[in-house]
Amino acid sequence: MQYQRIRELRKEQNLTQREMAELLRISLSSYSRYENGTADIPLAVLCGLALIYHTSLDYIAELTDQRIPHKRAN
Repeated sequence: MQYQRIRELRKEQNLTQREMAELLRISLSSYSRYENGTADIPLAVLCGLALIYHTSLDYIAELTDQRIPHKRAN
């Protein structure tokens, strides 16, 4: 699966792949593979991306076009 949205979100924030890898505490090569769709993104990394970009996992996975995450249930 290719994650086009993570590239779009990264570019909107004017971040490099290296900066994203550092924020996520993963290697640059791992991040690059995720963005290019040559490796699946682990759930922990997906959650990190959602937190960094203030969006939902559904938006990152292109299951919705709504960027705002749902409110948490108590």
